[in-house]
Amino acid sequence: MAEDDENPIPEERFTPEPDAASEGGQENKGGNGGLDENTPLAINGQYIKDFSFEAPHTPEIYNELQTDLPEIQVDIDVGAEAKADNLFEVMIKSRAEARVKDQLAYLLEIEYAGLFTVNVDAEALGPVLLIECPLILFPFMRRIIGDMTGDGGFAPLMLSPIDFAALYQQRMMQVQQESEAGGEVEPGEGEDTAAKEN
Repeated sequence: MAEDDENPIPEERFTPEPDAASEGGQENKGGNGGLDENTPLAINGQYIKDFSFEAPHTPEIYNELQTDLPEIQVDIDVGAEAKADNLFEVMIKSRAEARVKDQLAYLLEIEYAGLFTVNVDAEALGPVLLIECPLILFPFMRRIIGDMTGDGGFAPLMLSPIDFAALYQQRMMQVQQESEAGGEVEPGEGEDTAAKEN
């Protein structure tokens, strides 16, 4: 029991620091988990930052679901924030709302995040943070959403794959349009992209 208390976080959620001997005696660099500076992308950890599930009209809503299919609206946002040199937190926020005859069946909100070490050129930073990193995180968030909606007594909601590259291109077009219109929007850190599913 004492050992479990000392290490409450599952090991598979985090990248272990490399052994100093296996790295040729090279000292670990602070802030990057001891990763080699030449590693372009590595995930240090992944976790749920925020999560909620509401089904206020159960059990009566189950009767409605026997005859009517729910209308489900899914919104997805992606963001990134610098935490240290070459260390970034990437977040995927998802909101799923299911309604039957304008009555709320359930509302699920989740913010799933990962801590990444990124060693790329400045021009590649945006695509890595908002395309490559979300692609790594998305399957884990998708599984959580499917499990929670199923455990809530509804058909498991399995999100369709998200084209994060297309979302990033849309965001870049929006940034360019706002820049041409006189707005001062800088691409890169802290960007958000959004997707919607019906």
